Amino acid sequence: MQLASGVDLQLADLSNKLIYSAMAVYLIAMFAHMFEWTFGSKGAVAVRSAEQATLAATVAAANEPAKAAKQVTVTVASANGGTTTLTRTALADAGATVVTSGRGEAEEVDGPGAAGSSEKGDLAGRIAVSLTVLGAVLHVAAVVTRGLSVMRWPWGNMYEFSCAFGFTMVAAYLGLLVAKKKVRWLGLPVMVAVLLILGLAVSVLYTDSEQLVPALHSYWLAIHVSTAIICGGAFYAAFVATLLYLAKDRFDQRMAAGLTSGPLGTSASIWQRLPAAGTLDKLSYRINAMVFPLWTFTIIAGAIWAEAAWGKYWEWDPKETWSFITWVAYAAYLHARATAGWKGRKAAYLALLAFACWLFNFYGVNIFVTGKHSYAGVG
Repeated sequence: MQLASGVDLQLADLSNKLIYSAMAVYLIAMFAHMFEWTFGSKGAVAVRSAEQATLAATVAAANEPAKAAKQVTVTVASANGGTTTLTRTALADAGATVVTSGRGEAEEVDGPGAAGSSEKGDLAGRIAVSLTVLGAVLHVAAVVTRGLSVMRWPWGNMYEFSCAFGFTMVAAYLGLLVAKKKVRWLGLPVMVAVLLILGLAVSVLYTDSEQLVPALHSYWLAIHVSTAIICGGAFYAAFVATLLYLAKDRFDQRMAAGLTSGPLGTSASIWQRLPAAGTLDKLSYRINAMVFPLWTFTIIAGAIWAEAAWGKYWEWDPKETWSFITWVAYAAYLHARATAGWKGRKAAYLALLAFACWLFNFYGVNIFVTGKHSYAGVG
């Protein structure tokens, strides 16, 4: 990489070294999370023992003409030495098995997490989180020094934007852990996603640290682009949750059909340690619902900035058009969930379509389409 003139070359060079260092640490963290999943327990958790004990009842219920529901009560040993009694409802026409609570309410049971009850797995997971924290420190330092090298907000092109919204994913994940949420199972997919984002940024999207084009010299850069960065990280996180939901739902269907492996021949142990399919579905929905108003604000802020920079609020520039298409796609998804009662796979496919619109809006429009937003700096 050659550094641009007219900038603080030492800070710009330091930023480049920090981003590569962050990627190296994230890579090690990814392998640590892989070890966590590898060492994870296969049968010491009560819920999973009950799943195996009632699988035969689930398959048998599927063969009954009336498709009646059967209940099986299983008492199993828990990881702490006690016992747990669970009532399973085996449904003939459903892919998932649920737990019936003491109030008679059907509830899906989340898996025990990546490590299960394995001490080695738990240690690997803790090491992975520690490495993720270190990587995040290096990552944010890279973003800050990039901005300081030219004394401006560090998101004036696609490279800087990618580095920033990749960090938002990591920060959100670590924030959930700080809030005592049991989401360490997200560590592996988050690390994979961030490494892909940063890998593309440094290999394809990289540009030298330089001053902005005149249209970007505005306080709206901090407002409009920062909200877009947050939205990008959130949309990516929801996308990951959606993919995991589809895979877990397929696994539940395979288990109900009497199969013993996960999708694509993967180990059943992996999928049993994930949260329930319904939990993943709700997570994706809640993330998208939470960030949708912010995406709306991003578009409005962009229109206000456009009027200040170019004299018109809206000209159907390719970036404006695809931002609006993305907004419509996510609005359709949320509307279908709220009014039409769409849940599960149908809603998930809509969410994937909406995310595909966002991906094209960011990568496709900036790289392949010429317009007023053609300052991605890709060369």
